[in-house]
Amino acid sequence: MDFRLTHTDIASNARAGVITTDHGEIATPVFMPVGTAGTVKAVHIRDVEEDVKARIILGNTYHLYLRPGLDVLQGAGGLHKFNGWTKPILTDSGGYQVYSLAHRRKMKEEGVVFQSHIDGSRHLFTPERVMDIQRVIGADIMMAFDECTPYPCDYDYTQKSMELTHRWLDRCVTRFSETEGLYGYRQALFPIVQGSIYRDLRIQSAEKIASIGADGNAIGGLAVGEPIETMYEFTEMVCNILPKDKPRYLMGVGTPANILEGISQGVDMFDCVMPTRNGRNGMIFTRNGIINLKNEKWKADFSELDPEGTSFVDSAYTRAYLRHLFVAGEMLGPMIASQHNLAFYLWLVDEARRQIEAGTFASWKQAMVTKLAQRL
Repeated sequence: MDFRLTHTDIASNARAGVITTDHGEIATPVFMPVGTAGTVKAVHIRDVEEDVKARIILGNTYHLYLRPGLDVLQGAGGLHKFNGWTKPILTDSGGYQVYSLAHRRKMKEEGVVFQSHIDGSRHLFTPERVMDIQRVIGADIMMAFDECTPYPCDYDYTQKSMELTHRWLDRCVTRFSETEGLYGYRQALFPIVQGSIYRDLRIQSAEKIASIGADGNAIGGLAVGEPIETMYEFTEMVCNILPKDKPRYLMGVGTPANILEGISQGVDMFDCVMPTRNGRNGMIFTRNGIINLKNEKWKADFSELDPEGTSFVDSAYTRAYLRHLFVAGEMLGPMIASQHNLAFYLWLVDEARRQIEAGTFASWKQAMVTKLAQRL
């Protein structure tokens, strides 16, 4: 994997670049739709590519390992062949699932013993096993195995967790370097910065991750309940430590405003379930703010979902029609809303890139953040 910076913003840390993988180029900044179980929920894979215009999607190691399972994925020739997606894929290592399944797992030096949320069966994830699983899945970008600490989290636990994550990282790097991809193309490994909201630990972790010399680096353990301003503060601090010539990935973030702030701090890659999850519940994002389609006020609103400029889905879909679909319980409603939101997110990062290239990002971002947070 290669990364080339093309533009930097003189008034902020925002930058534009290009990541090159064997499955294609990824212009940054980029938003990555989340396809946890090998599919972006409620959106056809063709539409993710052609209408949403996604350049890379995510899969999840934990979920894909449990279902459909490694035998099926390897038999298919990897996730690309299994789901028909021909562009790059990134896989989360399962560290976040370890965090979220606290009542079903046991941490130890070797790895994590956990119970499947599907059938209660017991499994062991070690750093080596997680690397092997991601080789089978065939992601272009693999994530190192880590523990995502909760918020709030006391200092002693955070320090021990971070140190364990670093020891696991060393094992991931060793396993990654002594194995090869299974399907004839290159894979990259991203380590993950942890340390919760303790400055000294975040700095220590960022310096450790920077020293690895990986193809790219991720920032984890944020957007887990801490104040937004704290997330911004620590994102900027870590970005100032991570190498400038490698892509930076802020995991699990976030709202449209969060993404613009992250870009201004030097982040290149984002993912979040929000556009599809909120879309399935009747919330859509527009260039003028947020709409809850279940509200009565949209019942006879025959304007497009986002009438300012080009609509993100077929202009035949009005607010009134989409509200009707939700009220009637028609599955088409969540499908259209999810596709719209994803296309909006991709438009947002693409427009951010254009503003960076034009040298107008900082002023544009300031105006957009205010508009995007409005409830219409």
